[in-house]
Amino acid sequence: MISKVIRVARVGSRTELAAAALMLVSYPCLLVAALLPSAGFFAAETAVGYLADWSLHQRRSYLVDRLALLGVGLPARFLIRELTVLLLLARLGLGGTGAFASAVVVFVVFYGLQAPHGALLTLIGNRRRLPYLTRNIDLSRLRIPDAPPSWLAARGQEKMLHLDLFAMAGLLVYAHEETAAYAYTGLGLTLGLALLYVLLVAPYLLLKRRLPAGRPKALAFIDTWLREYRPTTVLYFSGSPDSAYQVNMWLSTMEQLKERPLVILREEVILAKLAPTDVPVLCVPGAVHLMNMDLSSVRVALYPANVGKNIHLLRVPTIKHVFVGHGDSDKIASVNPFSKVYDEVWTAGKAGRDRYALAEVGVRDEDIVEVGRPQLDPIRTWDGTAPDGIPTVLYAPTWEGWTDDPGNTSLILAGANIVRGLLESEPPVRVLYKPHPFTGTVDKRAKAAHQKIAAMVEKAAAARRADPAWAARTAAGAAERAAARAEVARLDAEIAALTAGPGAKGDDEAVVSRDALTDPAAGERLSRLRAERDTAYWASIAPWEHTVVTGPAPHLYDCFNQSDAMVSDISSVVSDFVATGKPYAITDSAGLGEQEFKRQNTAARAALILDNSAARVGELVAAVVRPEQDPLAEARREIREYLLGPDEPASIERFGRAARDLAGRAEDRIARLAALRIELDPEDDEGSRADGPDGPDGQDGQGGADTEEAREEAGAA
Repeated sequence: MISKVIRVARVGSRTELAAAALMLVSYPCLLVAALLPSAGFFAAETAVGYLADWSLHQRRSYLVDRLALLGVGLPARFLIRELTVLLLLARLGLGGTGAFASAVVVFVVFYGLQAPHGALLTLIGNRRRLPYLTRNIDLSRLRIPDAPPSWLAARGQEKMLHLDLFAMAGLLVYAHEETAAYAYTGLGLTLGLALLYVLLVAPYLLLKRRLPAGRPKALAFIDTWLREYRPTTVLYFSGSPDSAYQVNMWLSTMEQLKERPLVILREEVILAKLAPTDVPVLCVPGAVHLMNMDLSSVRVALYPANVGKNIHLLRVPTIKHVFVGHGDSDKIASVNPFSKVYDEVWTAGKAGRDRYALAEVGVRDEDIVEVGRPQLDPIRTWDGTAPDGIPTVLYAPTWEGWTDDPGNTSLILAGANIVRGLLESEPPVRVLYKPHPFTGTVDKRAKAAHQKIAAMVEKAAAARRADPAWAARTAAGAAERAAARAEVARLDAEIAALTAGPGAKGDDEAVVSRDALTDPAAGERLSRLRAERDTAYWASIAPWEHTVVTGPAPHLYDCFNQSDAMVSDISSVVSDFVATGKPYAITDSAGLGEQEFKRQNTAARAALILDNSAARVGELVAAVVRPEQDPLAEARREIREYLLGPDEPASIERFGRAARDLAGRAEDRIARLAALRIELDPEDDEGSRADGPDGPDGQDGQGGADTEEAREEAGAA
């Protein structure tokens, strides 16, 4: 029942649900306390209401936003408390006193001050808003001044309204003691501090705090930067907050490209979740602003996802557009018919090419390029020997997807059986369970299955820790594991401190972009700390200890390296795991049957196929402990090259070469069109010729920073 309420209210936890319930119940209780009247009861409920409300705001609860839409937002909730305290005073016979009249006047003036205070903060925010956000782009020439301090500007409405605490406290003490001095003191503090707050904010509206460039000139500045940097390869991404991993997986590849890379994002929330990188990042939420930017030097655009906002860059004819995706698997998303809008589709190996041929969705074979998977470099290849000690088996199911296809994930129908089979395996194994980050976002059955499996793994881990026979195996390492856990906590704190700073909610956007320049030394230190953290994490876990691994760290590929085998579903997880050469199993949750399942799914040809009972999971364990008897070893070697391409040359080399070749073809096309235009219009002057084939700066007549009128129009939009 509680879980259902949590889902309906869309709160994140039982604690958040409890805070919401306490806050909502406090208001009728205030009314009852005022009518009784009971100053003590009223004071207690006031404290509960303040604390619960504050807790929900700290958690940025969905419920708080819904209440605002229903007309009971933050100001209304504070007003209700203030009106009820006046009712309490009246019921106590204090309604005709000077303190009561002063309270009425102070509350009226206090709410009157909300308007100028809110207007000041809004105007300051608007005057300091850039049409884009950046990372690793030097904005010093924009001369962006410092923003108002966060203690003034961040969550200003909450801070202003909470100044009524002094008045409320003074009036409640007055209601109990009937000493007017308390009321006047509290009311004076509330009114004085509210006036002071407005006076402190007002100077920041002066022009010296305003961005000197203005929106049109800010756009012209970024065009100047683009012409100076001359990016040739762009990684373009748009998506929901949960999809940030899709762009993050390509950042290391972009960093290795010699062609001046640039990352273009469309949503600020993605920028906030972007992994650290030294590649220049430009976040442009406005379509008009993006379409008017000077991208004339860009020759290749890479798209990790098929989304509607891709059209805003696809429209540029001087760029060659490439779909690279965010995984290479036999899922239907890997052969989306939308892919035919791109000039090329890059796949890891020949399997991707064959997939499009079989799907017949309009992607021509000559437009497919096999570039490997540069992201797989951190994965270690298995040497074919049996593990030294307890084998580790990873269960990494994919999520339920947007459809009701039972073949999407094994979690719902087979997950518990798979994990139970592994936990009860003879010979024994260690189980690592790493669910997909989207698990349970669409189907509550998947979330319930995940919770059940996590509980099974944790219960089995606790049983092993309590079993002297297991503890004795590594008793000597107990102190080392405890030290490693402490080291993980220390490194987490150090990494958090290093990655903190600009970018938090409430920070001034212009200052965040101004200061967001990657320090190479700090970047190297962060990489080193993360590597040390991963090492410490695995050292903190006994080699026989079952573990649930959630969150971004440790990475899935780290789990690959720690595992001797894997059970998963048809997804890019399997295709990536193939790079290890280790045994793996895939669950046929849709019940297609082994032969048909292998026919439809390339990666399954070298896998042990499990039905929903997972009765054959012991065969996977046997392949790990007796690799010489593994019947699928040769098939895995063959499928690895088919899925991921050859080992030589390295994938990053093939990827870079494909980018250079495509950029060269884009240059050739531009040159041909320019020559054709000159041939058709020999009277065209030299200045026009320099503009490029499609108008100023090669942007279909809409690019370039010289069109102030267009810039003003973009600013208005």
